Order: sequence, then C-alpha cells, then structure tokens
Amino acid sequence: MFSRFWRIVLTVTGWHIVASVCYYAIYAGTPLFRDAFSLSSFEVGLVISALTLGYAIFLLPFGVATDRFGERRTLTAGLAGLASGVLLVAVAPTYWLFLAAVFLLGSMYGSATPGTNKAIFDQIDAERHHRAIGIKQIGPTVGSAIGAVLITGLAGRFFWQFGFLVAAGVGLITTVAFFFVYRRASRADMTSPGFRGLLSNRAYLVLLPAGMCIGAAFYTATGYTVLFIDESIGATVATGGLVLASVQVVNSAGKIGVGTLADILPGTPRSRTSAMLVVQAASGGVLFLLLPLTTTPLTAGLVFAGLGVFVLGSTGLYYSCISILVSDEKFGAASAAGQLAMTVSGLFAPPTFGYLIDVNGYGVAWTFLAGLSFVAAGLILLVVFEIV
Repeated sequence: MFSRFWRIVLTVTGWHIVASVCYYAIYAGTPLFRDAFSLSSFEVGLVISALTLGYAIFLLPFGVATDRFGERRTLTAGLAGLASGVLLVAVAPTYWLFLAAVFLLGSMYGSATPGTNKAIFDQIDAERHHRAIGIKQIGPTVGSAIGAVLITGLAGRFFWQFGFLVAAGVGLITTVAFFFVYRRASRADMTSPGFRGLLSNRAYLVLLPAGMCIGAAFYTATGYTVLFIDESIGATVATGGLVLASVQVVNSAGKIGVGTLADILPGTPRSRTSAMLVVQAASGGVLFLLLPLTTTPLTAGLVFAGLGVFVLGSTGLYYSCISILVSDEKFGAASAAGQLAMTVSGLFAPPTFGYLIDVNGYGVAWTFLAGLSFVAAGLILLVVFEIV
C-alpha cells in the first residue's frame, strides 16, 4: 500500500510526464518539420518561440486559476488542451497553421508549473518538499525523453506525424484517468493571488532575471540538441533523439538527488538551496563552452549529459528557492511568475541561437548560452549571501 506521500507524488508526476511528452514533442521533432516545411534554422527557432509564447501568455492566468479553483480542475483542463494541441500539430497542412497549433499546445502547458507545484507544497509535509519537487520535476525530463524516442523513432517506421498522433491519444486517456484518480485533501482557496506582495520581495525579484537566463539555456539547448547532433556531429536524427533521451534520463536522476540533498544538507534552507543552484548554473556555463569542441556522438552525448544534470536539471532547485522566499498562499502565483520569467527568454533565445548558427556557426551560439548561465550564477549569489 502506497503512503499518502507517494500517492500524491506519483499521481502528479505521472500527469507531468504525459503533459511533457505532448509539449516536448515539438523539440524532438525539429528536424522532421524542418524537412516537411523546408525551414531555415531561424524559422525553426520561430517554432520554438511560438510554443514558448503560448506558454508565457497563459502561465499567469493558469496561476490565478490554480490558486482560486484548485489544481485538479486546472491540470485536467490543461492536459486535455495539450492532447488537442499535439493532435492539431500533426494534421496542420501549412507552416502558418502549424505555428498556430504549436502556440495552442504551448498555452495549455501553462497549467503545469502552478498546478503541480501547488499540489506538492499544499499536500506534502514541509520536511519532504524538496525531494518531492525533485521527483515531480522528472516529469518534463522523462516526458521529453519518451517524446524524443517516440517522435524520432516512429517517424522512421511510419510517417513524420505518427508519433504526434500517438502522443495525442495517450494524453486524452491520461486526462480522464487523472480526473478520477486525483483527489485533493482540502478544498481550494477561493482567493486571488497577491502579486503586489511579491513585488516587495527583493530576493524573489532577483530570482526572476536569473530564471530568464536559466530558461534561455534550457529551452534553447533542448530545442537544438537533435539538430546539433545531426548538423555539426554528422550523426543521424535517430542518434540525436537517443542523445536527447539520455540527457533527460540523467537529468531526472540529478533532480531527485539534488532535491534530496536540499532537504538534508546543513545550513538554512535559503543558503543551501541557492548555493546549490549557483553551482548548477556555473557548471552549465563551462559545459556550454566545451560543447563546440566535441566531434563524435559519444563525446557530445557526455557533455549534453552534464548539461542535463546542471543547467537543464536546475529547474527543481529554482522552484525550491521560490518556495522558501514566498509564503504558501502566494506560491501558485509566485511559481507561475517564476516560470513566466524562465519562459520569456524562450521567446528570443532560440531564434537568436538559430541566427548565430546561420551567421557564425555553433561555436558562437553555444558561447552565447554559456554567458547567460554565468549571469544566472552571479545573480543567485546575491540571494546566497543575502545581499538582497
């Protein structure tokens, strides 16, 4: 018999995995729709921007809805929308309709961060928050890994849209299952979140631009992994999909380990979580600088795996830091605004990265992400030493 801790965590994590299969299918499918619509690297970046724009616009509305109506309703509606969005992506006949479907898909993923975070912090005991978040945050990485194998693998066996259709079907089935399985222990608070109170929290405000830098590295590296393996290393798209999948597996293990350490290491919760986040961001910057030096799928895969543990795996600790700096009743709104900060960078970073590839090659492009990672580490140091 599962304890209440595991019932809540596994249910929420399962939702997050399936939702992420739908959302991150776009990242895994970049070479497929590039060929299907004859896109440049810049136009591929616009697809990622459309996905991210929908996500960004709907994050705060979903945060408000989650605080007001509860996560069960918003997560159910969000997953239904994600399944519908990925279905529309598969059947879109033109590039512009494809962009519209991608935008819808991204908007529905806005339910993920406030809904799943609120479920954890409302229903899990405080001394187990960070490991629960670490486990829950494997949802995007496991979902992305499954999506990478699903989308690229089935495209080779059938047609390029086949994996998207499978993801849509799984999403609709999981929506129904989640609605009946998930039960809240208490009713949702019928109040609106206090954004004004968040504006007076200086440490929280410093985390927002740091989150923008982390988000830029996260979204861009995830979106261009398969293309880098294909174009720069010279391996097949399927190999690129396997590299992306392995990155996400390592990422998942790292999130659980880091979340556990954040609960048990000595020091105040603020100092230990923010210091660990600094290490993740700075280490990721170093790895981005090493990536252009790789010449084989193995060496590139090893560097990407390191990025999975550090930069791509930093989102769990980012939310943990937010949870420490804000009160419980504001956490739905605070996590939505924090995710919005991460997501905004996804509007400009992928197209900028693609432009740098077209003009100067991958070396300059990866250096761009390294610089953003170092800026994030510097900003978070202000939180570590309580300068803000």
